[in-house]
Order: sequence, then C-alpha cells, then structure tokens
Amino acid sequence: MNCRGCAAPLSLPLIDLGTSPPSNAYVHADRLEQAEQWVPLKVAVCQQCWLVQTEDYTSADSLFDAEYAYFSSFSSTWLAHAERYVAEMAERFGLNADSRVVEVAANDGYLLQYVAGRGIPCLGVEPTRSTAQAAREKGLEIRELFFGRDTAAQLKADGWAADLMAANNVLAHVPDINDFLGGFAALLKPTGVATFEFPQLLTLMAGAQFDTLYHEHYSYLSLTAVQTLCERNGLEVFDVSQLSTHGGSLRVFVQRRDGERRAVQPAVQQQLQAELDAGVKTAGYYATLAPAAERIKHDLLRFLLKAKADGKRVVGYGAAAKGNTLLNYAGVKPDLLAWVADANPHKQGKLLPGSRIPIVAPERIDLEKPDYVLVLPWNLLHEVSQQLAHVRQWDGRFVIAVPEMKVL
Repeated sequence: MNCRGCAAPLSLPLIDLGTSPPSNAYVHADRLEQAEQWVPLKVAVCQQCWLVQTEDYTSADSLFDAEYAYFSSFSSTWLAHAERYVAEMAERFGLNADSRVVEVAANDGYLLQYVAGRGIPCLGVEPTRSTAQAAREKGLEIRELFFGRDTAAQLKADGWAADLMAANNVLAHVPDINDFLGGFAALLKPTGVATFEFPQLLTLMAGAQFDTLYHEHYSYLSLTAVQTLCERNGLEVFDVSQLSTHGGSLRVFVQRRDGERRAVQPAVQQQLQAELDAGVKTAGYYATLAPAAERIKHDLLRFLLKAKADGKRVVGYGAAAKGNTLLNYAGVKPDLLAWVADANPHKQGKLLPGSRIPIVAPERIDLEKPDYVLVLPWNLLHEVSQQLAHVRQWDGRFVIAVPEMKVL
C-alpha cells in the first residue's frame, strides 16, 4: 500500500490488531444468524510525510451507512464543548447574520444548533442518513453528501462560500484526505477560516491509546503531518490549540494560501517542535505502542477472569467504537462482560460488533447492581462517574483499562 497523503510506499508498521468488524457496525438482534465482516486492522507509518494510517480493507460508504449509530448529542460534555466553540469562533472572527458557517460532518446538529441560535446562517454536510435526519429535526439545513472538491464546488455555486468551516473529528475519517482538504480551499472565502479538531498522535502514543485505532479512522494525526497535507492542498496552518477532548486533541486553524492571510501564531512552531522532540520523525518512536497494547489486553483479561472466579458481576458502560477495538482485540465475550449500557437509543437492543455483547439502557445498571462498571469511553470517565455516582451506594466500582487497569 502507498501513503494516502503523499503516495510513498508504506514500510513502517505501527501495530497489528488482528481482525475485527468495523467498530460501528452494530449487530441487530434479528440478524444474529448473519455473518459479520471481519477484516484486518493494521496501522502503518509513512516515513516520508509521517502520516499514520490504517491499511485499506474497507470503503467509506460501507462504514458510514444509513444505520450509522454515533450521535454526538448523547454526551453532555461534548455538547458543552460545541457551545463553547461557537461562542469563541463568533467572537474571534466576528461572525454575524451576514456570515456563512459550514460544518463538515455535522452529525445530529450538536454544534450547528448553537450557530443557528445566534442567528448566523449555517449549513451542515453529513453523509449518514440517520444523523442527518436528526439534525433536520432541529431545524437545520443539511446536505447528505460526502465532502470533497466536487461537493465544495456545488455548495459554492449554491451561495455557501464560507467565513467559517468547522470539521470536528472527521479529518481522520476520510480515505481521500487530499480531496477532502482541497474542498476546504475551494469553499472558503478569501478571508475565511477552517478549524479541524482531532485526537493528536502525541497523546495517543504517550497514553497507549490503541483503542482509538479502528477502521473508521483512516488517519492518526500529528500537526507535522497535517501541516504538510494542508500545504499540498492550498491551505496554511496559522494557529493551533490543545484540547482535553477525546483524551487529548488539537484544534488547528487554517486559511487559504492565496487569500487574505493572518499572521502565523507562535503556537504552531511550538507544537511542531514538541512533536519533533518527541520523535515523530523517527522510526523508534512508533515501537512502543504494540507492546503497550498487549500489556493492556492481558491486564484486562486477568481482571475479568478473576472477577468471574470470585463471583463478581462486571458490566460495561458506553458502546463506543474505542471499546469495540479493545474488546475484540482482547477476545472478550458476554461470559466475561455481561452487557454494555449506553444512553443512545439507536444502539440499545443491538449487540456490539464482533463480541456480540448486548447493548442495554442505563437503567439496567440500577436493576442489577453490578459489582464493577467498566467504562469503555475512558475519556468520558468524569462525566460517566458523575451520572452514575449512585453505583457506589451498593459498593459498585468503576473500572478503566486504558492506559492502564484501574479500579476506582
């Protein structure tokens, strides 16, 4: 395989997680006799542009289909993050009723609802029918499309040249990342700004966050790689900030290279230097993830096996994609993890892909009073432990497996 960023041959492996189904391909209870598609989950590093990426085994239209079940609005933490973002961008860039805001991967309208609430004209681009319909029910205008240069030309012709383009947690999800970024250069006004948010490679490596690797994530991003990609596609990075979301993310600000360019902020060089110092341009930097993943797998299995031997009940919380990577890599099935609770009704009543662990409503926790609750989206531990604080009334305890096993 060649690098999807620069087309150089891929020669440096990062990790091989075996085979698994796509992490958001939840199984319907009435389709248990149907076979699931298990495909290799391998990640490699380009030693030319240092883009970390999955090897190609699945297509985007099969991953982001009409039954896509990730709805952003079921996390109160994420909603608050989106509301703050809109307030900050409106103030920093002077957005008003004469502006145009376009969000790519608008999901269920979790962010654009706050843009519309300020009276700023906005449009969402969202390829998955289920989430697009949820956004429309909020009164938002949504185009059900995959984004790229052709989409951008169509939207521009329709009068949607943008003052601000937002793209949260989608840059990693696109197979043709050059076409995707080229679309931003085409749709932005000469004075326009685009922001990209994505989990950053430094925290993934430092925290052994191998569970964030799954088929829907085609790329794992450093500013080093993103800057190169942007320059190749007519964009310039002019600012970057650190975020706590998703276990540690970056928000990257870009502008057209041929537009009215803002001064590049010192934070850009500081982040690039931090990545250089960490070793992102050296092969040795990438050698630590595979052994860390194996350690995490073994620690989780030891905990689950001991709990079962001791007669303890372990359940999960959060039917998240990262949890599916962890459970399938470790080979965990319902005999060790009875079920997983999730607040998203679109997931309830289905089963996790691969492990086929049932997904239930959170009220099941109160009924069965388990001894341990394994929080699979560990980045939401604070939110979950607050929502389920009453678990401690029967001496129940919370557990996380990444970056290391902890019983809290």
